[in-house]
Amino acid sequence: MLGWIPFSFGDFVYAFAIIYIVRWLFKNRKRLRKDTKQWFIDVFAALSIVYLAFHLFWGLNYYRPPLYKNLGLKPEYTTEQLVKVTKKLIEKSNKLHASIIKNDTIPIDIPYSKHDILKMVPNGYSNLKKEFPHLEYYPKSIKKSLFSLPLTYMGFSGYLNPLTNESQVDALIPVYIFPTTASHEVAHQLGYAAENEANFIGCLAAINHDDIYFKYSGYTFALRFCLNEIYRRDETLFDSLSETVNKGILENYKETREFWEGYENPFEPIFKETYSSYLKANKQDKGMESYSYVVALLVNYFENKSL
Repeated sequence: MLGWIPFSFGDFVYAFAIIYIVRWLFKNRKRLRKDTKQWFIDVFAALSIVYLAFHLFWGLNYYRPPLYKNLGLKPEYTTEQLVKVTKKLIEKSNKLHASIIKNDTIPIDIPYSKHDILKMVPNGYSNLKKEFPHLEYYPKSIKKSLFSLPLTYMGFSGYLNPLTNESQVDALIPVYIFPTTASHEVAHQLGYAAENEANFIGCLAAINHDDIYFKYSGYTFALRFCLNEIYRRDETLFDSLSETVNKGILENYKETREFWEGYENPFEPIFKETYSSYLKANKQDKGMESYSYVVALLVNYFENKSL
């Protein structure tokens, strides 16, 4: 509903709320000492209203059936299946890289502005809904976050505002990951709360896009998750498979890694642990680790699919 507004209305709501809370706490600091019980009752009542609004507007999505059941996929896989799919993704990613640039050692530089990428994101969902009609993206509302700098220091690349249902993307992240990150946040907007499911849907939206740069971002996104899982299982096998990946793709991975390393700070683990606890409280038992479970969806989806 708020897609027609060119800026993030939800971020303004957050900013106003923060200012109002600070002002209220300052004005009521003396009342805390005089009437502590009533002060805590007022705070608890306000938090209860916010919590109720969160669940009514969006939070109930945490209780929806797992995506793998709706798609007829299995929630587990073997190392053999993982290796098979990883090899397919390497071949596809290398071909896309070669189609964009002939030198396999040069990373891909997406030639679009981030504003243009946000406008292009819906195309992937328009194509994806042909296979999965329930993934139709409407109404459209995806924007760059006004709080991109603090968001980056917290270690997050985007979020969904549950009150305004606006998808927010960190405006500072590298352009290379912007298509998949934006598509990931749209998946949340469509009601898929689990991070692994949003990653999977965002990946599918990117690879189903008409634009080759979106496809490249999507396939290499899936490949990175699979390679990371292989590394956790067998470092020797990881080294062997990595040698078959175009050096330019690895440079894109390095670009992303160095970006996040440049914003590392002592508070980032606290923010991520807090968010992990939030996920666990909302039926995601693995917390932040649930991100890695996207591999199960990717492996079972791509195993028998021609890329």
